[in-house]
Amino acid sequence: MGNNVSLRDKFFGCISGVHIGSAMGAAVEGWSYQKIEERYGTLQSLQSYEHYNNGWVREPGTTEDGVERQKLMITAIIEKEDRVNAEDVKKIWTRDIKPESIGMISEPFEATLLAMAKSDIPAVDLGKYCDYSGLNSFARACHPIGLINAGDPKGALDDVYEVGQLYQSSNSRGLKWASVTAVAIASATKPGATVDRVIGDIYDLCDQDRVVKEIDRELKHTAHCQDFRELRVAFDSVYSGEGMDYAYAWANEVVTKGICIFKMVDGNLKDAMVSAVNMGRDVDCITAVASGISGSLTGASSIPEEWIKQTDYATSLNKVTNSQRTIEEHSDGLYRAYQSRLKKMKSFADKMLVEENVL
Repeated sequence: MGNNVSLRDKFFGCISGVHIGSAMGAAVEGWSYQKIEERYGTLQSLQSYEHYNNGWVREPGTTEDGVERQKLMITAIIEKEDRVNAEDVKKIWTRDIKPESIGMISEPFEATLLAMAKSDIPAVDLGKYCDYSGLNSFARACHPIGLINAGDPKGALDDVYEVGQLYQSSNSRGLKWASVTAVAIASATKPGATVDRVIGDIYDLCDQDRVVKEIDRELKHTAHCQDFRELRVAFDSVYSGEGMDYAYAWANEVVTKGICIFKMVDGNLKDAMVSAVNMGRDVDCITAVASGISGSLTGASSIPEEWIKQTDYATSLNKVTNSQRTIEEHSDGLYRAYQSRLKKMKSFADKMLVEENVL
């Protein structure tokens, strides 16, 4: 399991899983699994694709709006070298988001959030103006919050409810589900972490009434599934929303599927990625959740090197992205920020212990 994987490799596995998985899934986002199978059999390669009907056919490996959201959080953490709050991330929004990216690589509603971010409205109030309180905007992007809180799921939980208010209100369903992603990642980075221990931390810390209840129900419902083909059929009777805005992108569906995939593949990153991109519906977001958590447990050794290289190459061509850092530059930046945080904590503890001994 994750016992022999270094913490640095877990950071790299998490970010690789999200960025590559999002890029692979984006090519078939919104497709039914029947359409994916008819076209690809089993999709397990990076493909070119177009979004928003804007004429931009993207290089295979090009990431999408969820990763753009994540990159802003990563930058804030790298620059602060510590945990961040909503104001820290808002500052990066106003500095790094390119206005021309809206409708090109970011969702149209993010233009409104950016305009408000440039005003005097407090960062924690911005999410109150989001029309989509249960959307997976933050749940599929909050992985850096879990990583800067590596080994501390409770800290990750607290930071989700702080930073997440940029996108949704503090008591929204969206943030309750985002807490699962961040808690799972912080848990997976613990020494001796296992799939069952990660799920145990979710059960212990996340919302009991709706979130844990739904995850537990679907883990039991899909316990017999041996592969993604069985899993996606099992989900047909549960998640089949159509005909409304973002019908496939509600956080409860995306996160629950991500956790069930993580459990089914025993945390193997490549298996999680391939399973998730072939699920149908909001596959880029499902993959971001399943692969990000899996990579946090087992690292990136299971995925082909060419997937990493192609995603980095596509990023180098992307002129509207919030950051052209490579996957490794993103993950190592987060890892260095985490090491800096640990040093600060140790320095403070040492100082207080000296003072206590003097007294």
